[in-house]
Amino acid sequence: MPTAAENLARWHAHVKNPDHQALWDMLHPDAVFESPVVHTPQMGREIVFKYLASADKVLGGEGFTYTGEWLAPNSAIIEFQNVINGIKVNGIDMISWNDAGQITHFKVMVRPLKAIQMVHQMMGEMLQKMASQPA
Repeated sequence: MPTAAENLARWHAHVKNPDHQALWDMLHPDAVFESPVVHTPQMGREIVFKYLASADKVLGGEGFTYTGEWLAPNSAIIEFQNVINGIKVNGIDMISWNDAGQITHFKVMVRPLKAIQMVHQMMGEMLQKMASQPA
């Protein structure tokens, strides 16, 4: 059974060098994603994968940094920041893993309001783009 620190190290490796196959493999088939801009939880590996892969492109990349982390036995909270289009985006990822080290729950919280509005628009555009691409 991997530790939270080992699971988090895999997540950090993915964020540093996004690998869609590795991301897919990290997700439990019944994973749940909670977005700061969608009022219902998104359920299932396929949709969680789309959200996290889109977030790689919208929030990740140059300037993206994790600034703090708090670990529990099967979960972590990691604070992040970036500046996108001149707007400072600050937030947290709350990640839970099962005993096999697969992500079972991923919740994102973002602030300030201006950043949430921008991320909402950009994520919507990225998710539409991904939906129009062949699988």
